[in-house]
Amino acid sequence: MLIEGFENSKVSRLYVMDYGLFQVHSNGRIIGITGSLIETDDGRWVLVDTGFPRKYLADRDKASREDKLDEFGTILELGPENMPAGQLARLGISPQDIDLQILTHTHIDHVGGIEDFRHVPMVVHRAERALDKPLYWHGRHPYDWPDDQVYIEVSGDVELFSGLTLLETPGHTPGQMSLLVELPETGAVILTSDTISRPEELEGDFAGYWRPDLAQKNARRLMALAKERDAFVIFGHSPEQWPQLSKIPEFYA
Repeated sequence: MLIEGFENSKVSRLYVMDYGLFQVHSNGRIIGITGSLIETDDGRWVLVDTGFPRKYLADRDKASREDKLDEFGTILELGPENMPAGQLARLGISPQDIDLQILTHTHIDHVGGIEDFRHVPMVVHRAERALDKPLYWHGRHPYDWPDDQVYIEVSGDVELFSGLTLLETPGHTPGQMSLLVELPETGAVILTSDTISRPEELEGDFAGYWRPDLAQKNARRLMALAKERDAFVIFGHSPEQWPQLSKIPEFYA
């Protein structure tokens, strides 16, 4: 499958987006909220996930109470610079420059900015799009699917264009996806999203996931692929890895 307009495109750079910092109450773990930006050799931009909702900028404590996020943890860092527009501005581009968006799954820290990107097609897994509303958080569903959005629904493993393949990895959510990115210098990179939040999960039972059995199966599949391809793995929320990652405006080429 090739995306219209990307028939001659090839991945050239990968940027890690910094969507803020969060601390989990139960264990004190401090995690980065990550997204990605992919640049092609013909000047196209693909945004992967959009971070927290904008309402958290106005009053993060109030928003956390409304969403019951305060029962899980505390947002430590989240300013205008941690929103998609603020991150893109570090490269001198804006949301209007984005050509395609990918939604790995619909939890609160991944789906928060989709309203700002209704002008570009959204690639989303068919099982996630089939939900009445995005999952958001703790049984709360304040977001509707934008009715003026162009959706590209996928299932299975799908090559979107040269150097970018979506991997079907349900378990965390029904339509969770990961990405395999082929870079000219770095080589293969696997973006696990929340299929694997951190390496330690591989030794556990993925408790709290939608389908722990599928989560474990697909997590191990990703790690086997990483070994096969000698890939650099970027985990969804690894406290140890997060400070070591090159973040926008730096990039992996």
